[in-house]
Amino acid sequence: MADGVFLTPTYLQPWQKSYSKQFADPRIKLVACGLLAANGHNMQPWKIYLDKDKNVFYLFADSSRLTPMVDTDARQTMIAQGTFLEYVRVAANYIGYKATYVLFPEGEYDENNLIKSMQDKPVAKVTISTIDSSKNDLYKYIFQADTNRWAYENNKLTDEELQQLLNISSSKNEKISIFQDEKNKKNLDGYALRGAEIESSIHRISKESEYVFKKNEYEKNKYRYGFSVEGQGITGIKKHIVQGLLTLFPFINNEKYVTDMYVKTVKNEVAHTPAYGLIITENNSRAEQVKSGMLYSHIVLKAHSLGLVVQPMSQVLEEYPEMKEEYNKIHKDYASNENTIQMFFRIGKPVAEFPRSMRRDIMNLIKKSSFGD
Repeated sequence: MADGVFLTPTYLQPWQKSYSKQFADPRIKLVACGLLAANGHNMQPWKIYLDKDKNVFYLFADSSRLTPMVDTDARQTMIAQGTFLEYVRVAANYIGYKATYVLFPEGEYDENNLIKSMQDKPVAKVTISTIDSSKNDLYKYIFQADTNRWAYENNKLTDEELQQLLNISSSKNEKISIFQDEKNKKNLDGYALRGAEIESSIHRISKESEYVFKKNEYEKNKYRYGFSVEGQGITGIKKHIVQGLLTLFPFINNEKYVTDMYVKTVKNEVAHTPAYGLIITENNSRAEQVKSGMLYSHIVLKAHSLGLVVQPMSQVLEEYPEMKEEYNKIHKDYASNENTIQMFFRIGKPVAEFPRSMRRDIMNLIKKSSFGD
């Protein structure tokens, strides 16, 4: 009862294929699909402005949904803008539209006044036009959980799987690298584990994670974003028991316990990871961050179509001072010149399906009827 076991989980409704179909406006249909994209801390940092032109909408980064302790430069937030745009593109092709983007149509952000820039300047102008439906059906994989934190089978990717994933990017500005040889795998195991150990040892980051954790069905239905016990793979009746205990006895979920459990979980993940991937960009501009997010979403959907799953392991890429040494080391090992590693992820064949995370009501993303009004 404390957990809210009898409540309908409205926070899962956007995962149903019928959810987007209820809207007459094709732009809202597409935004409802973009809502399912991967994003840091599951903050869903998106705002949508529908233009007077019924073929146009604007995507903004929601500055009220930043996680500044862990994402100090809002780089992960910008990557999430790209993951959203790629899901929109795939959904558009499926239902008979072409979605074209202009990134930062009102100009780049003022980095010295980032919050105001996010509020004033769109990340993308999206224009849709009618086409024949695409025969390349990645659409159905949008409705599969974007992240799988379970152990993976130890089998390496086949040459065909590897080539299909590497062929996703043809740009010299955004490069995909996948490693499954023992030397690199062991090295990247170490980066994944050390990144987790450093992040989990920092009190201010633990408090930020605690703030976005939703401990029971009441909170999940009310807020519909952030972390929950499903993120640890806890499902079924056990989920409700754990959530009830956390509600009645919140001291159980103390910082030391959470840290120990998190590090233990990451140790299990790296012990059951056959391959790792990196997305590396030529520079670290806001546009490149967005494009790397688009690329990551394409990798997620293509992996799903091949019977594979992925999980970001990007703690070591975060920019706060305590991570600087490991950040510099991984860049020295895997990125040349001024290149930036935007994403670090594990990839493999899952042993089980992972539960889906909370998603907001799509109408809560739509802030105004028209950009500029």
